[in-house]
Amino acid sequence: MTRPIKVMMLGLRGFPGVQGGVETHAEHLCPGLVERGCEVTVLARAPYQRPDTGPLWRGVRFVSLWAPRSKGLEAILHSVLGMLYAAVKRPDILHIQAIGPAIVTLPARLLGLRVVVTHHGPDYDRQKWGAFARFALRTGERFGMRWSNQRIVISQVIADIVKRGHDRDSTLIPNGVCLPELPEAVDQLAQFGLTPGKYVLLVSRLVPEKRHLDLIAAFKRAAPPGWKLAIVGASDHPDLYVREVLEQSAQSPAIVCTGLQTGAALAQLYGHAGLFVLPSSHEGLPIALLEALSYGLPVLASDIPANLAVGLSDDHYFPLGQIEALAARLAQAATVARSPEAVAARRAWVGARFDWATIAEQTVNVYRSALSSS
Repeated sequence: MTRPIKVMMLGLRGFPGVQGGVETHAEHLCPGLVERGCEVTVLARAPYQRPDTGPLWRGVRFVSLWAPRSKGLEAILHSVLGMLYAAVKRPDILHIQAIGPAIVTLPARLLGLRVVVTHHGPDYDRQKWGAFARFALRTGERFGMRWSNQRIVISQVIADIVKRGHDRDSTLIPNGVCLPELPEAVDQLAQFGLTPGKYVLLVSRLVPEKRHLDLIAAFKRAAPPGWKLAIVGASDHPDLYVREVLEQSAQSPAIVCTGLQTGAALAQLYGHAGLFVLPSSHEGLPIALLEALSYGLPVLASDIPANLAVGLSDDHYFPLGQIEALAARLAQAATVARSPEAVAARRAWVGARFDWATIAEQTVNVYRSALSSS
């Protein structure tokens, strides 16, 4: 009988129900790894991990380590602590999620650990970071891509960055979706004043690269009769951008900011929306867009490479930052009724291409390659 692969995962806040693309990725991936015989321990950041989750969830073990709740320091300090913890516990694989935490790849290798790094996107392009943070993120990318035993990327765009910038090959394993049961209940919508099928939805953290202000301006300009705009999400570190989003939203009774939502409320918000829009200037491979498709929603996304990598037809995209173009698309989309056939087709399309079971199997294969490498 083959001994289980002992995996320790580092670089995320925690899960379930913790906001963030990396967190959602790990929440779906880790149980699949357990089902395939891995022993998975997630090193979570104590301020974010929900106490009611407990030390074991769907076969995944959690160890909460201290981290300051600070935008500039929490990832690096937690990563250093996690790397030292792994050096003591000696997992077969230390799997680091994202290039910021990957700055500890070199010391982890020097301490004899086998390291796999998943590159979720060039985070140094995010608008929120200053010069020092961008330098640290680029350093993390360099260490993670050049010194890890194996590298995973979530899109071909990122694979090209790794090859061009670091002369390293990588394994392309995209984000995935689980096809949910479509919710029939609508009781959670009442608290937000939303009518099924008559609202535009955006689900994301409140950070500048998500371009909420573009969508707010376009929605105000389009003003589809009887429709509302629902902005779902919050910020771990509220700032001037968050304040501006809330202020701009408050100027229109047709715009609702719900804050972070999970569970039944989030399922109903997805399940009964009339349209999902992702106006981002930066993504890795957008899980929220895949989740919207998994509910069968019609979608619009900015034409950045990461969104184009999802592979939708041209009519699902609009030029980044062009408010007039987005407003016209919103007005047009509001006139198209959803059909059960279109919902089923979208769900089948995304389910066939972005399957978590396949993703987990591919990830285990990367672990085996790392264990067999010198």
